[in-house]
Amino acid sequence: MALATKAAPPPPTGTRGFWSSTIGKKTVMAVSGLIMLGYLVAHVAGNLKVFFGPEEFNDYGHWLRTMGDPLLHYSWALWLVRIVLLAAVVAHAVSAYQLSRRDIRARPTAYVHRRKRSSYATRTMRWGGIIVALFIVWHVLDLTTGTVHTGGFQEGHPYQNVVDTFSTWYGNVIYTVAMLAVGLHVRHGFWSAAQTLGVGSARRERLLKGLANGLALVLTVGFISVPVAVMTGVVS
Repeated sequence: MALATKAAPPPPTGTRGFWSSTIGKKTVMAVSGLIMLGYLVAHVAGNLKVFFGPEEFNDYGHWLRTMGDPLLHYSWALWLVRIVLLAAVVAHAVSAYQLSRRDIRARPTAYVHRRKRSSYATRTMRWGGIIVALFIVWHVLDLTTGTVHTGGFQEGHPYQNVVDTFSTWYGNVIYTVAMLAVGLHVRHGFWSAAQTLGVGSARRERLLKGLANGLALVLTVGFISVPVAVMTGVVS
């Protein structure tokens, strides 16, 4: 008598099926990465206002909390931005972790040949992501809540808080290392997102890689220019 075999359950469909698929996770990772990239571009533009003096930089910090006025209450728009950004960070991290675990399960036996198969940025994406995540925690505690700030945190005086942070050697080291990691992450992540979303092609490869390199360079130099300016006395 033949034994009855249990039929395999049908694959999930809809939102659950999309998330459980590899392409779904890569799409979530790409879209969340582009949201964070948009934030980085806006953030570096705001940071560069520090070169126009304390009044303009402090006014910019105040404007961030009054965005949407009078429709929105004080800081509501800023908190909406923070919530969207936090959701993007969590979605990006979870999809990256699950894709990494899936990749490991797909090839449980290590490669026989130790030849490097990818660029430096690709090989350091995971560590770069961890560095950036740890930096975000420190950055929030330093310049948003003032919990670990050195020099006496002054609410409503972001210019002086920035000068205080970058007047310490460890503040400069932490920030510079994190921004280099951000640059590598953007360089590889932008290209990967383009491929995932179907924008990349052989014809556009040079253009997209050039754009990825340009964005990474502009963001890295833009962010690092602030601590360099404080160290050299240009901003004080």
